[in-house]
Amino acid sequence: MTQTQTTQILQYLKQGNKITSWEAIHKFRCTRLSAVIYNLRKYGYNIIAEMQVGKSNKRYAEYTLLKESK
Repeated sequence: MTQTQTTQILQYLKQGNKITSWEAIHKFRCTRLSAVIYNLRKYGYNIIAEMQVGKSNKRYAEYTLLKESK
């Protein structure tokens, strides 16, 4: 059974990993990470974006799934 990119990315985030667009392209062949994050947020997942500055002063978002409080 194949998993969708959304499912794969959600599992990756649930493992405590952060993800950027570049990682999503290389790990999951996902070129629209922001759309996946948007949908996951609609499903109720609390995902934050932290803006980072890389080489050549390029800005990019790094997404993290916050743990649910019980």
